[in-house]
Amino acid sequence: MSKDSQGWRKKFGVIGPSTNTIVQPDFDDMRPYGVTNHYRGIFTPDANAVSNESFRAGAETIAGNTLDAVTNVMTCSPDYLVLGMSAVTFFDGGTGADRFQKQVEEHSGLKISFGSHACTAALNTYGGVKRIAVVSPYWPVMNTEVARYFGDMGFSVVRDIPLQCPSWTRIAHIGTPELRDALRKLDGDDVDAIVQVGTNLSMVRLAAAAELWLGKPVIAINTATYWHALRANGIQDKMPGFGRLLEEF
Repeated sequence: MSKDSQGWRKKFGVIGPSTNTIVQPDFDDMRPYGVTNHYRGIFTPDANAVSNESFRAGAETIAGNTLDAVTNVMTCSPDYLVLGMSAVTFFDGGTGADRFQKQVEEHSGLKISFGSHACTAALNTYGGVKRIAVVSPYWPVMNTEVARYFGDMGFSVVRDIPLQCPSWTRIAHIGTPELRDALRKLDGDDVDAIVQVGTNLSMVRLAAAAELWLGKPVIAINTATYWHALRANGIQDKMPGFGRLLEEF
């Protein structure tokens, strides 16, 4: 049976908000030879997220448009789906994440990797992690959902920082200095690992560097999601420059 000439190992169908400009280059940077990523946008108006209420409403819009994007990407006959989205996958704790996974897998007929459960898998792979700190581009109402989810997964969120971005596209404008400051504020002897959520936040390389000077796991959600997709498909390539997760496990 013939295979795709470039995606001869695996073709990943990748979906994420249409406003997201970070997932596609992040995933492509982590792509091993013979694996291809095929990005399709979830229609997402760039509404201002200037309050807890408007942020939640915007995330609900993304959730409501997800299956249309899944239908779109299925036209290229992918082998597996990778969801480059974050907030939606934390709604309603572990039960909500499982429900979301079932909905997408039943609609597509494919297995999927997605942010919340990928971060859990990454934390469990490092081992010995119970207390975590979280940085996000979200508003406080969404960080509450993130903490609820991780609590359901057996972790305690000791501290969190919601960066409260004013719009979906502005998330991608957050740079290394602001994120570095957040990591310093989050770290402490009472924290076993730091997790960054929000897929339009560019932190895959900073997280890798931070592991060296903090001496503990620092997990960027895009790294965790793509790592999970590779390993779920039996692709064990070690990719340097993206932290211990992709280099060791």
